[in-house]
This record gives sequence, structure tokens and C-alpha cells, in this order.
Amino acid sequence: MNWTALDTWIVIAGALTAMACAIPGVFLQLNKQSMLGDAISHAVLPGIAIAYLVSGSRDTLPMIGGALVAGVLTALLSGAVERLGRVEQGASLGVVFCVFFAAGLVLVRIAADHLDLDPSCVLFGSLELAVIESSGIPRVVWLSASTLALNALLATLFFKELRLSAFDTRFSESVGVPARLIRLGLTVLTSITAVMAFESVGSILVIAMLIVPGATALLLCRSVEGILLASLGFAALASLGGHLMAISALPALLSTMPGGIQIGSVNSAGMMATCSGLVFFTVLLATALRKPAVTTPQPGVP
Repeated sequence: MNWTALDTWIVIAGALTAMACAIPGVFLQLNKQSMLGDAISHAVLPGIAIAYLVSGSRDTLPMIGGALVAGVLTALLSGAVERLGRVEQGASLGVVFCVFFAAGLVLVRIAADHLDLDPSCVLFGSLELAVIESSGIPRVVWLSASTLALNALLATLFFKELRLSAFDTRFSESVGVPARLIRLGLTVLTSITAVMAFESVGSILVIAMLIVPGATALLLCRSVEGILLASLGFAALASLGGHLMAISALPALLSTMPGGIQIGSVNSAGMMATCSGLVFFTVLLATALRKPAVTTPQPGVP
């Protein structure tokens, strides 16, 4: 394995993006809205595509505007389907994000015919190409770092409100914390995070990092502060481990299989998502084995 400066930037960009996604992802899970993060990651696609078609450019501001509209519509429509259709929340989210995602793929295909837009990059990302710059710090690193800083700042400023609205909605409303407004703000923040990450890592890594690092941290920690810090660590670990697997471990494994498949590397963003899942199952297995076995008392035995 020949590690270069390009590999370093790939890991840095991936880690910053993953950690930026992990922060709103933790609060989505505490609100029992994990599927909303998945839905938003899919549903912002039509918003992005429409912004491309209307503005005729790939500027960040139109992309964010389109994603925000699509993200808020997803939350509102899924709530309306849940109430009017009398279906559970998961089903209502499934209906909305499947329709939005399918429409988004069609619109992205249309936009690709008029603009310099590759539909595969929207889904799988192009992290390796995104960090290639003539000199200095790559643009994607600045964007990812800015998104992480914004999410960390908002999580710090509204930590009490986010925690209260997640654990006890009625109590938070009674003490003056607008839980519904806080959740709407979380939806908006998730939409911004998703669209800022799409250009480099694609929707697959965004979906993974919104859910998996926080879910892994929940297996080990009980305080919200601990869950947030642990999720950031797991997100960074998955980014480093995923890139190492993409450029070294997986190509070496494939070369030993029958047929001797020889490849230089695989998609780093996809392997980062895969590594995040492997970390989760490793922690899950470790915590399951650590729990003491529950023994059933035998009759007559004190």
C-alpha cells in the first residue's frame, strides 16, 4: 500500500462529513425518528435536481434551498399521511421517501442531460475526485468542516432544548421549549447536512452516517453527551478504516479468490459505510457477550 497526500485528504474529508452527519443523526434517534433521516437523505434528491434545472448551475445556495424545501415537505407530508391514512410512522415515511426518491432519480437524469451532473455521483459519491485540487486545502474539506462546525455550534447552543424535546415532549412544552419547532429545525439541519455532503460522498454514506455511528454509541453510552462524543469517534474511525479497506484490504482479498480478481481500489465512500456497519456489529457482539447470563432459580435451591 502506497499512502499519499491524496489518501490523507480523502480520509479527512470523509471523517469531517461523517462526523457532521452523526450530530443530527444522534438527535433523530433520540427522537425515535431514525427513518426520517433516511427519508430526508432520499427525498432531497428532487429538490437538488429542480434547483439544478431552475438555476442552471451547481452553486451551493440553490442546492441548499431545493434540499430544504424537499426535506421540510418530506416531514410535513409524512405526518399528514400518518394522520389521515391512519398508518404508523414508518409506513408513512416509506411512502413519501420512495415517491420522492424515484422522482428525484428521474429529475437527476433529466438534469444530467442539460448540466454537468453525474447521477452515479449523487448516489455513490466521488470522494476520490472531490479532493483533487491544484494546490491548498480541497474545497470539499472546507465545506465538510463548515458543516461540522455549524452542526456542533447549534447542538451546543440548543443542547438543553434538543434533549428535552427528545425525551419528554409534553414537559418541554410545559416549560416553554417548543418541541415541534425544535424538531422542525432538526429536519432543516439534516437537509442542509445531506446536501452539503452529496457532492463528495453521495447519498449512501450520508444515510449510513446519519444512523450507524449514533446507533453504535447508544450501545455503550447512557448520557447524551457521551453518545454524541462516541458517535463522532465512531464516524471518524469508520472513515479511516473504510478507506484502508478500499485501497488495501478488499483488493488483497479479491486477488486471493478463485479467478484472481485484480483491482487497484474500490469506492471509498461505499467502504466507509460498510466499515461503519462492521464496527456496529462488532460493538453489538461485544456488548452481548459482556452481559451476564441470567440464570433461572431451580426449585428448592436458595
